[in-house]
Amino acid sequence: MILFPNAKINIGLNVTERRADGFHNLESVFYPVNWCDALEILPSEETEFTSSGIEIPGNPESNLCLKAYELLKIDFEIPPVKMHLHKNIPIGAGLGGGSADAAFALKGLNELFELNLTSEQLENYARKLGADCAFFIQNKPVYAFNKGDEFEAVKLHLSGFQIIIVYPEIHITTAEAYGKIKPKPAEIPVKKAVQNAMENWQKTVFNDFETALFPTYPILPELKKQLYNAGAVYASMTGSGSAVFGIFKKEIPASLNFPDSFRSWQGSL
Repeated sequence: MILFPNAKINIGLNVTERRADGFHNLESVFYPVNWCDALEILPSEETEFTSSGIEIPGNPESNLCLKAYELLKIDFEIPPVKMHLHKNIPIGAGLGGGSADAAFALKGLNELFELNLTSEQLENYARKLGADCAFFIQNKPVYAFNKGDEFEAVKLHLSGFQIIIVYPEIHITTAEAYGKIKPKPAEIPVKKAVQNAMENWQKTVFNDFETALFPTYPILPELKKQLYNAGAVYASMTGSGSAVFGIFKKEIPASLNFPDSFRSWQGSL
């Protein structure tokens, strides 16, 4: 079985308060995009995880795909598996790639071994692996709140728009990003702001991490400005950074280019 875990972008991200448990409450709109990894899962004589593509830091035994398998194994008698992940979505970019890998591992194991878990049950498992993992179970636009693991449907249809995502090879850890943030209630809730015409988003839809991180990483506001100068209707950093995206009504200009060391992806929403 081969699966293609996809990334997501945050359209607006307001960090509203610090929780008593040390996490933060936030609100954002999560929107799936087709920048994908590739995950193969096969029954095997012993459980094994390998990877290729972008180097994944840390011990392979702590990878979220393997943790997803171990989480299901607590409740189900599932045989050993061999998992291979080809990593293509940048790490530390705010695109949710690791969370997507974990969620797709859950979905793949559910299908492969006919566990008959519902989407709601899979989401509950996913929440144990990471705050935004549950989003990738149903993988459709949502308004996310609390820790980013509770969802409401949102009417947001961006089909026909084009997007480019640029990752400037800056790995921003979650700890660094949240360490610089000052939580505060949003003046205009994201759920309300995104219902306005996209032309108005520049003045109403904000990512709080931009204020926190742009002074430290000046290339990020430069990228955002470059996207607007190229004709983007809306541009923003996604998640806690460092990827920056631009949404265009028409084809993305061929003249728009970035240093060879940067990773980028473009496609339709």
